[in-house]
Amino acid sequence: MATTRLTQTQLVKLLAEHTETSNKTAKAFLEHLSSVAVTEVKKNGVFVLPGLGRLVRQERKARMGRNPATGESIKIPAKKVVKFRVAKAAKDAIVPPRKAK
Repeated sequence: MATTRLTQTQLVKLLAEHTETSNKTAKAFLEHLSSVAVTEVKKNGVFVLPGLGRLVRQERKARMGRNPATGESIKIPAKKVVKFRVAKAAKDAIVPPRKAK
């Protein structure tokens, strides 16, 4: 099953057609939206995109792990990670919930 995904150029073209603006304006909007998202996550830890979801920064605690090759215990340091949590409305539109019996 070979599927193709939407490229940035195709997305810009779709936005430009739908909003009746130029491709240059649509691309500038996308670039600004992504920079605002990164800035907000850095500053506040969360960026909400209404109807789609939220970009969230999380702190992971330090923990003990195991090297699978040698079986040796190793200490994994604490770190920050970024996750995207999909909004319920978007999730239900893509994958409808199962009906309860």
